[in-house]
Amino acid sequence: MIIIQARMTSTRLPGKVLLPIGDKSSLEVMIDRLGTLRDNVIIATTDDGSETPIIDLCKQLGVKYFQGDTDNVLGRYYLCAKFFGAEADDGIMRLTSDCPLIDMELTSQVINTFNNNNYDMVSLGPHSGFPRGLDACIFNFKVLENTYKKATLLNDKEHVTLGMAKFNHLNCYNISALDDLSHYRLTVDEQDDYQLITEIYRLFSYQTDFTYNELITLIQNKPYLYEINKHIEQKNV
Repeated sequence: MIIIQARMTSTRLPGKVLLPIGDKSSLEVMIDRLGTLRDNVIIATTDDGSETPIIDLCKQLGVKYFQGDTDNVLGRYYLCAKFFGAEADDGIMRLTSDCPLIDMELTSQVINTFNNNNYDMVSLGPHSGFPRGLDACIFNFKVLENTYKKATLLNDKEHVTLGMAKFNHLNCYNISALDDLSHYRLTVDEQDDYQLITEIYRLFSYQTDFTYNELITLIQNKPYLYEINKHIEQKNV
C-alpha cells in the first residue's frame, strides 16, 4: 500500500496540499502523477478538525483515507496500515503530499526493487542524487510495527522512518540517480517552491504525464526555474 501523509496545518505554507495547480489541487495532481499506482493509494490525514477539505477531496476522487494523530505521524502510518489489513511482510510505501512532481516510473522502481529482493527498506531519498521532491521509501510492515511499539521520543514519532534503524536491524537499498541533481528543489514548503511548481506545470500545459527525463530536460534548458527557489533551505529534522 502507498500511504501519503497529508495535513492542512503546515506551518510555513498552510493548506499547501490543496493549493491550485491549473484547475486541480496539488494533492490531486500528485495522485494523477502516480498513474496506475493510484489504486494502492491511501491518504493518511489528521484528526484535529482541519482535515475536512482533504477528506472531501478523497471522497470526490474515490481515494481511500485514514484519520490519525497530527503530530505522531509514525502512529498515523502504523494505525493506517493496520486498519487496511497490512501483514508482517507487506510493503508500506511512504510518500509526502508536498511532492506534486512525484514520478510514477521512479516510484515503481522503488516498489519493484523491494518486491523482487529481500530488503527491509528501499528508498529514493535526499542523498540519492535525485532532486528533492521525488522521494519514495518502502519498508515492510513488521519494521513499521516494531518502530511504532518502541519509539518514545517525539522526533521518532514525528518522522516515520527516523527511528527505524534504531529499533531494527535493516537490510537497506538506496536507489541512486548516478548524476547529482540534488541542487534542484521540487518539493513545496514555501511560497517560492509553489511558484516554481506552478511554473513547471504551466510550461507543460498543465499535463501530468510527462516523464522524469522530460522534467529534468525542461529545468536544465530553462535556468530561470532554478533561480526561483534556490534560496530556500530544507528544514532540518
